[in-house]
Amino acid sequence: MLAKRTSKNQITLPKAIVQTVGEADYYDVTVQDGKIVLTPVRLQQADVVRAKLEELGITPDDVNEAVAWARKHA
Repeated sequence: MLAKRTSKNQITLPKAIVQTVGEADYYDVTVQDGKIVLTPVRLQQADVVRAKLEELGITPDDVNEAVAWARKHA
């Protein structure tokens, strides 16, 4: 299927593709062998997020410190 990139680097996903993989508001974007790969991300899966944070070694204290820092610099 063909999708056109706009001047603002936006594309519209073909309906048939979305129906095949399921609807998602966010996509992980990677490049594999010179191809752009979009993988649907379903953010409501909190366990996946927690697992990724653990994998990265990010603790709840790290998150609290980052939020406090951001609030000071907002």
